[in-house]
Amino acid sequence: MAHPTADPVDSRLPWLIIACGCLIAALTFGPRSAMGFFQLPMLAEKGWDRTTFGLAMAFQNLAWGLGTPVFGALADKFGTWRVLALSGVMYALGLAMMAGSSTPLALHIGGGVLVGLGVAAGSFGIVLAAFARNTPAEKRSLVFGLGTAAGSAGMFFFAPLSQGLIDYVGWYDSLIAMSAMMLIIPVLAIPLRGNSSSGTVREVNANQTVASALTEALAHRSYLLLVSGFFVCGFQVAFITAHFPAYISDIGIEARYAVIALALIGFFNIIGSLVSGFAGQRYPKPMLLVWIYLGRSALVTAFLLLPQTPASVIVFSVMMGLLWLSTVPPTNALVAIMFGTRHLGMLGGIVFLSHQIGSFLGVWLGGYLYDRVGSYDPVWWLGVLLGLFAAVVHWPIAEKPVDRPVAQAGE
Repeated sequence: MAHPTADPVDSRLPWLIIACGCLIAALTFGPRSAMGFFQLPMLAEKGWDRTTFGLAMAFQNLAWGLGTPVFGALADKFGTWRVLALSGVMYALGLAMMAGSSTPLALHIGGGVLVGLGVAAGSFGIVLAAFARNTPAEKRSLVFGLGTAAGSAGMFFFAPLSQGLIDYVGWYDSLIAMSAMMLIIPVLAIPLRGNSSSGTVREVNANQTVASALTEALAHRSYLLLVSGFFVCGFQVAFITAHFPAYISDIGIEARYAVIALALIGFFNIIGSLVSGFAGQRYPKPMLLVWIYLGRSALVTAFLLLPQTPASVIVFSVMMGLLWLSTVPPTNALVAIMFGTRHLGMLGGIVFLSHQIGSFLGVWLGGYLYDRVGSYDPVWWLGVLLGLFAAVVHWPIAEKPVDRPVAQAGE
């Protein structure tokens, strides 16, 4: 049996590609992670309820998820730069439309669908696939950690920036300013031009068709387990991103701690992502994911049961930050190990689609159940149970290439 092994032509890391990709990850992940700061001031002015805002964020996460495998496949075929340039344009239009929305429908289309598609076209999967095509297999986990840490840095940067802009110029002008920032992405994306046929790493399955790749992946047990487990990651982090600022206000803690909390999550997310990428090169990636999900469930349980104070919010944010996107490097690395880089944008995108279906449910249920029962507690506890489920499904994942007949390599 032949496996999708790579033949690295150049073992040096492509630092220009990595640097520009990291900046793009920071720009695309930053504003959408700060959406929670806009909820209360926007709803106060518009007179809408939290379900309305929560549904917009749910549409955003769903569009992000549905768009990621599509844009991943387009980037694999037509080039990463074209897709990333489209990301910047859609993201900018979506934020501008969100700022000018006069009806819930406009909010759902702009801040929901358009922003979601913009994030999808510039998502981790697109950037990390470009990294993988230019990085030898033994260094990918670390490079994936760098890209994920950059997204975390965007969260760290945009949390205080967004709140500061809202306080200084209001929520409307803040969204317009962030919209303008997204137009930098097409310029930064120039070094990432090229498709799955370019790069310094060649795969033995270089001519595998899209249909064949999909059939192979969807019949692979470990891939399906990875897809189901990543659903939980999306549910947990999207709920916290969208609703934690409002939750902190509800339990009587000063609003400034919401800024501190998301900034701390973003900062320690950088550390967690880097450590995860480093650890993924030395320890089994499935077991690394098991411990991350168990850690999240234990942390949320402690946060809910112990007295909730400004100090506990800070401790929770630090610990959650370490576990936040630490799932991304081992998850993407496992997809690359299983199937190679030829269709990594698409196959990684399908895994991420599961993540975003979870995100949709986490964000929407947060707003819906709050409006029905007046509490976020049911969603917190559901997240705890899902974390245990994720730990169970990652345990049997096999960290090895898919068995592939020699004849298939030349399809």
